[in-house]
Amino acid sequence: MKYSEIQQILNKANLGDLPKLNISVLRNVMIESMVPYLKYMAYQMGFEAKVQIGEYDNIVQESMGLKEGLLTDKTDCILIFMKLENLSWKLARNYAALEPNEIQDEIKRVHATVTDTLSGIRKQTKGMILWHSFEIPLYPPINQNGIIQELNKFLQGSLAQLSNAYYVDINLCVSRIGAKVYYDQRYWHIGRAPYSLDALSEIVFEDFKFIRPLKGKNKKCLVLDCDNVLWGGVIGEDGLPGIKLGKTHPGSAYYEFQEEIMNLYHRGILIALCSKNNSEDVWEVFRDHPDMVLKEKNIVASQINWEDKATNIRKIAGQLNIGLDSIVFADDSEFEVNLVRQALPEVTIIHLPKEKTVEYRDILASCGLFDTLTISSEDRQRGEMYKAEVLRRDLQVKAPDLDTYLKSLEMEVEIKSADEFTIPRISQLTQKTNQFNLTTRRYSDAEIKGLADSKESHVLYLKLIDKFGDSGIVGVSILKYRDDKAILDSFLLSCRVLGRGIEDIFIIQTLKLAKQRGSKVLIGEFIPTSKNAQAKDFLVKQGFKGTEPAYDLSQAIRTEPSFFKKIIT
Repeated sequence: MKYSEIQQILNKANLGDLPKLNISVLRNVMIESMVPYLKYMAYQMGFEAKVQIGEYDNIVQESMGLKEGLLTDKTDCILIFMKLENLSWKLARNYAALEPNEIQDEIKRVHATVTDTLSGIRKQTKGMILWHSFEIPLYPPINQNGIIQELNKFLQGSLAQLSNAYYVDINLCVSRIGAKVYYDQRYWHIGRAPYSLDALSEIVFEDFKFIRPLKGKNKKCLVLDCDNVLWGGVIGEDGLPGIKLGKTHPGSAYYEFQEEIMNLYHRGILIALCSKNNSEDVWEVFRDHPDMVLKEKNIVASQINWEDKATNIRKIAGQLNIGLDSIVFADDSEFEVNLVRQALPEVTIIHLPKEKTVEYRDILASCGLFDTLTISSEDRQRGEMYKAEVLRRDLQVKAPDLDTYLKSLEMEVEIKSADEFTIPRISQLTQKTNQFNLTTRRYSDAEIKGLADSKESHVLYLKLIDKFGDSGIVGVSILKYRDDKAILDSFLLSCRVLGRGIEDIFIIQTLKLAKQRGSKVLIGEFIPTSKNAQAKDFLVKQGFKGTEPAYDLSQAIRTEPSFFKKIIT
C-alpha cells in the first residue's frame, strides 16, 4: 500500500475506540516517517498505536530515564534503531584505517553501549524490546563483515539473557527488497534519514511478527482450497495422473508450497481443507499420490462439498471451537476470496493468483500471520491434540450420560506452580486465549517470571492427560495477595477442554491455595470482551457473591468432581 493510501485509511478510522498499543522508539537516525506504518499495522490488528519517538541520538540517556514518560510500566514495546554509522563511524566507514587495537577499543565501546542501554531500559519497563541489528555494509573491505557479524552475535546474546527482548534482523529486510530500494542516500546526507518508505514499511512488517503474538493476534488455523492450490489442475477433471504435483516443474511450485504448509503444521498451526469437490477425489490424492507432502493425518478438519465456502469455513470454526478471527483462508479464486471477505470479514484472506504459482511458497512464508514468540511442545503436538478431540466427541455421543463419558476419559490433572520450564507456555496462553478468559490480561515471559518469583503473587498451571493423549498445559490461574485478600488476576482455560469439569477442579485448587496462604476472601473479576461471553457467569456459578465477585474462604470449599482418575498438586 502507498504511504498516501495508508494515511487516508488512518484519517477515516475511528481509532479512539480501540485498545491502545504503546510503542516507544529510541533511535540515532531520523525515523519519524515510520509512524503511519506502525499505526496502520496496529489498526489492522485492532489497536490504536500511541507512538512516542525519543530525541535524535539520545538512546543511552533516554534508556536511563532522562525523558519522562518515554519508558513506563505501560509501555508495550520499545523499538531500538542504533545505526552503526552514528555509534562508531570508525567501524562503519573508516574500518580499513584502523589498527587492531583501535578496532578492539571500538568493539568494547559498542558492547558497553548495548549493555548499558538494555540495563537502563529494564530498570524502567518490562515492555517488549525489539532491537534492530547492525547492518552489513554493501561494499565492505576485507574482514569488516566479520566484525559486524560479531557485534550482532553479541547483541543477540545480550538480548537472549533478558526476557521479552528480541533481535530483529534488519539485514533480512534489506535482502528482501534490495539495497537500492531500501536506502535513500539523499535523505541520509540531508537529515540522517537513511531509509526509504519501502524500507520503513518492510521494517514495521518485520516488527509486527513479534508484536502480533505479544497481543494474542497471531492466527491459529490455515484453511486451504485444493484444486490449483495444493496441486495444479482440477482433480475431478484431470484425474490423479493428470494433476501437476512433483519435484520438477510444473508441479514443483505446489510441492514446495506444501512443504511450507508442513512448516506451519510443525509450529502448531491447524491445517484444514475447504474445497468445492467430491470428497473421495480429494482424499485419493492425499492417500495415493506419491508426491503429496501434506498427508491426511495432518488435516484436523475438512469441508469438501459443493456448499459455499463461507458456510463451510463457519463449520470448520465450529468443529475446532475457534473464532473466525483465528482463521486464514487461502484460495486461488478471486470469486471465492471476495465471497469470504464479504461474508466473513473476521477471516484473513490470502489470495494466491493463478499466474503466480511459483510464488505460492513465498506468499505463505512471508505473510507473518502465524509467528509466535516461542514454540512449545504443545504447539508441535497441536494437530494431534485436535484430532484426539474428535475421538473424544465420538465417545461422548456413544456414552449413556455425561458422568459415564467423563469417567471413561480417565482424566489425570496436574496443577502446580509455574517454573522455568512452564513459563513460556503459560505466557503464550495468556497472550492467545480469548474465549474462556476472565480478564484477558496479556503477560510476557518476563512478567510471568516476575509474578512467579514474587512472594505477593502465585502462578498456577493446569496440565491434562486422558486416554486419548496428552493435552499439555491448558489452564492458567494467577493470584495476587493484598493483606488478607487474594485477587484472582487471571483465570483462563483453553476452549478445547471446557465441559469436562476442568474449570471446576481448577478454581477449587485456586481457592484452596488462597486459603492456605491465609487469605480470608478471594476477589474475582470479569472483564467483558467481544469474545469471552461464555465466561461471564463462571464466578457466580462457583459461589462468588456480590457486585465485586468475592468468595468467603471461611466457608468449606467443595470437593473435586469424582470422575477424575488422578489429581496431582
